Amino acid sequence: MSVVGLQRWFPLWALLGCAFAYGWPEPFAGAGAAIVPLLGLVMFGMGMTLGSRDFLAVVRRPGAVVLGVSLQFFLMPLIGWLLASTAGLAGGLVAGVVLLGSCPGGTASNVMCYLARGDVALSITLTAVSTVLAVVATPVLTWFYVGERIEVPVFALLQSTTKIVLVPVVLGITVNRFLGARLYRLKSAFPLISMLAIVIIIAIIVGMNHAFIRKTGAGLVAVVILHNLCGLALGYYLPRMLRRSEAECRTLALEIGMQNSGLAVALASVHFSALAALPGALFSIWHNLSGSVLAGRWSRRVADGAA
Repeated sequence: MSVVGLQRWFPLWALLGCAFAYGWPEPFAGAGAAIVPLLGLVMFGMGMTLGSRDFLAVVRRPGAVVLGVSLQFFLMPLIGWLLASTAGLAGGLVAGVVLLGSCPGGTASNVMCYLARGDVALSITLTAVSTVLAVVATPVLTWFYVGERIEVPVFALLQSTTKIVLVPVVLGITVNRFLGARLYRLKSAFPLISMLAIVIIIAIIVGMNHAFIRKTGAGLVAVVILHNLCGLALGYYLPRMLRRSEAECRTLALEIGMQNSGLAVALASVHFSALAALPGALFSIWHNLSGSVLAGRWSRRVADGAA
């Protein structure tokens, strides 16, 4: 099978990785330390496809950034609160779903945007901006919807984003600037490398959360799935109605629908309970699967306005 053929079957590989890790979780559950290096590798590959002109293009159209951040912090907490309340979930679970919706976009959205042929520079910019704003937005929105005050680990959050996203991307851009012509074959192989890295990450996440998955009720699973799907759908079609480019619509859909679920799990565990951490744990698995499906579908054609 060709490289292109392998990439087209990305959703299948993701599902197989998920199923394999669920049936044999032990080796994956202990491999959590590999997630950050794998994400760093993918981010470096993204940087290899970018140049300073791509980020300058984002700066020249700030409306896309404002739209993405506004939808991120308006839609996802509201949708989470509505779904959790309507489903009659326990109070701790409602808090966990709202907290999840109040978190910024995660690094997984950048990876899926890259594979989906979206605007990678815009995706990275949105992740960085929403992460900075989350220092205020996440606790305020959580307090507004569930009446609980939480403390966001500001420096840890910014440090994590810098280490996992910004540094590898800058390194990739630098290497591309000076050695890009000589590393053409390596650059062309990075989409496949990224796909394999994400499949491994999904398997690790499933292995680490195996016990949580077994305890989860159908109501919470439905809420988590609908929360993500509503974010993806509204993140795509609302910008489409505003006549944004196809690449921007793909990027905004993934950025809005895919939350920093790791942050949600950490905050819920510290400020609420293990029960409240369940939505974030489940979301971390599901949004990688749904993102893989979208990336697999969109990767088959170049979007207008792609970076």
